[in-house]
This record gives sequence, C-alpha cells and structure tokens, in this order.
Amino acid sequence: MGEIARIPPGGRQELGLINWVISRIAARAVRAPHMHLFEVLGQHKMLFWTFLPYGDVLLNHGTLPKMDKELVILRVGHLRNSEYELQQHRRLARSRGVDDALQAKIFAGPDADGLTGRQRAMLQAVDEFTFDRDLSDATYAALSAHLSREQIIEFCALAGHYDTIAGILATLRVPMDFPD
Repeated sequence: MGEIARIPPGGRQELGLINWVISRIAARAVRAPHMHLFEVLGQHKMLFWTFLPYGDVLLNHGTLPKMDKELVILRVGHLRNSEYELQQHRRLARSRGVDDALQAKIFAGPDADGLTGRQRAMLQAVDEFTFDRDLSDATYAALSAHLSREQIIEFCALAGHYDTIAGILATLRVPMDFPD
C-alpha cells in the first residue's frame, strides 16, 4: 500500500489489553511483526469481538475444504488488488495445499489451463459474486455440481467477507504486516 494509514494501527492504549493481546497472538501465529488489520479493527471493540468468531469460522471451520477457502480468498484478493490479503494468504495457502503453480492459475482466472472443473466453477463464481453480487444460472448450476447447499452458503459468506476486508484495508490504508 505504501500510503499513510487513515486510522493508524493501535497499540495497547488504543486497543485495550485484551484486543492488544489478541493482535499480538495473531501476529505471532502468522510469524509477522504485526497484525495491522487487527490493530485497526480492534479499536472498535464491539465490532472486533463479532468479527473474530465469524472470521474464524469462515477461515478455519465450516464445510468447505481449506484449500477451497484459500482459492476463494486469493481470487478475491487478486480481483480487489488487495496486497495485504495476498501477502497474508499466499503464505497460508501454501500450507493448505495451494502451491505457487496453482496460485498462478487462480490469478489467471477460470479459463486457466490445468484447473479442475471444481476450481473453474469456484473461480467463475468468485468473479461473478465479486463484480455482479450475483451468480448467473449457468455458474450457479456449475457450482452446485461440486458444492452442497451448505457449502454454497458458506462460499457466498466467505467471498463477501474477504471482499469486505479488502475494502476496509484499502479505505483505511492499513499498512502491510510483512516487510517483503
């Protein structure tokens, strides 16, 4: 991003002890010096406390395989030019089975060579959901061939959540967590 943060990441005083500790633990978990997103959102205490469990369910639990979750998140990050999301999730995706070759295909889009039918359907759905806030009947049918009803609901929530995060990151000019 490189721009001056509109709401600078907070420290212990701005976050309060509990939110500051959560931010420090989150940074350590991803081996980053800071988790700036948490250091910004944590300044709105009630919002932060609702954001954390919802985000945790979407990222770490639910019915979608973690590899699928990362496909969705990386595609949203790419479509929204969210360097912060990409910096965080390129690393995490590798640990969840999404290697650099597959990441390149995700960034190339649903027409990239070497994708499975499931991956194509999911990427097409991310593109339509992100830009149109809807899925065409053909894309919904293709996605339905690979995902259960519960997974489709989760897919929409995941894509929408990370699109929202991308907007927050961009609007508030949240600084990157890693120096690279």
